[in-house]
Amino acid sequence: MKIKLFVLALILFGASSIINGQERPQRAQGMAQGRAGQMERPKFVFFFIGDGMGMSQISMAEAYLSSQKGEIANEALSFTKFPVLGMVTTFSANSYITCSSAAGTALSTGFKTDNGKLGVDPNGDKLTSFTYKLKESGIPVGITSNVTIDHATPAAFYANSISRNNYYEIALQLPKSGFDFFGGGGFIQPTGPDKDKRDIYSILEEGGYTIARGVNDYISKKGPKKMALFQDKGKEGPLPYAIDRSATDLTLKQVVAVAIDHLYGTKGFFIMAEGGKIDWAGHSKDGKTNILEVLDFADAVEVAFQFYQKYPNETLIIVTSDHETGGMSLGSDRGYELKLGELGSQTSSMEINKDSVAVYSELNSKARIGWTTTSHTGVAVPVYAIGPGSRLFSGRMDNTDIPKRIMRLLGLEL
Repeated sequence: MKIKLFVLALILFGASSIINGQERPQRAQGMAQGRAGQMERPKFVFFFIGDGMGMSQISMAEAYLSSQKGEIANEALSFTKFPVLGMVTTFSANSYITCSSAAGTALSTGFKTDNGKLGVDPNGDKLTSFTYKLKESGIPVGITSNVTIDHATPAAFYANSISRNNYYEIALQLPKSGFDFFGGGGFIQPTGPDKDKRDIYSILEEGGYTIARGVNDYISKKGPKKMALFQDKGKEGPLPYAIDRSATDLTLKQVVAVAIDHLYGTKGFFIMAEGGKIDWAGHSKDGKTNILEVLDFADAVEVAFQFYQKYPNETLIIVTSDHETGGMSLGSDRGYELKLGELGSQTSSMEINKDSVAVYSELNSKARIGWTTTSHTGVAVPVYAIGPGSRLFSGRMDNTDIPKRIMRLLGLEL
């Protein structure tokens, strides 16, 4: 009962630092370190994936927080304070530079596949996400994202498709999964590519899911075993960028808090949460939007950390990325300068304000934010962890090792 009240407080009260993101609680040095690295079996597992988030994106967000205080420093994010740090290689089966569906498949199944494929091996044979094995063992499963729930990374945890772009086919597999909670953005093609198929929301309800539109609707409907949380009707796509968000828009931290509230019980739970719009801002070479998405993702991790503080001996939090996007650099052109104060006048994303793309690109240049590509890069990405078993995520590993180690900690076979 106490944890329910805790989570509902996070969801309901706008004054909470977790929900409104205006304040970032400071933790005493060493608070988490003494509890990390234990090899006991975790009961509650959070798996956060910052899509497109490399070390540059993380360092840039930290530098931005410091610059807001007039300081030259790196103010730690929620997860960069975690005591365990490792590095993860990200190549796919057919390319050193992975796409999100191949990386998502590696992170969910423990096997490499070709770029563009989802939940299948290079020959097109189906692979099984470890989430199905968790569900079979009695552990409740939640899949969340701030992009559409049929997009590559979240879909890799419940679907199989020869092409990541078969969005309607992928969406049809969601209710068949039987997972306990889905939340975040809606669907890319809710009635199919030609808008002539049965509405996926109706199929979802027929599959036993109660659909909630926003946090207040969830609170009024909470109780059913299987639930899905999306934006209000009329907002069917991904959640807005943090820079474009209105007061009534759903946020990733709210979705994570609702997932905890819905899944919490004696059997524990597994929650995958993706911050997918870090990647999108990287593709657009949109520096300020990218920074604010990393900070928004860190706020969602903070929700999990507050849960960890109540159950430190039972809660494992893993934070990683599927790949880096954009080849972002802290510094560009000649000289040793980073002038993030130049971003102050940007008030919307490049994606939503296309008329200002040239202006905002110039702000990037003035701020000395560098980019090398509009696509992904092949650099290794970090993994952070805290809680029982977190030591397994230190040092060098491949992305296929992460699901294997999660399953090992839970005493299950992948």
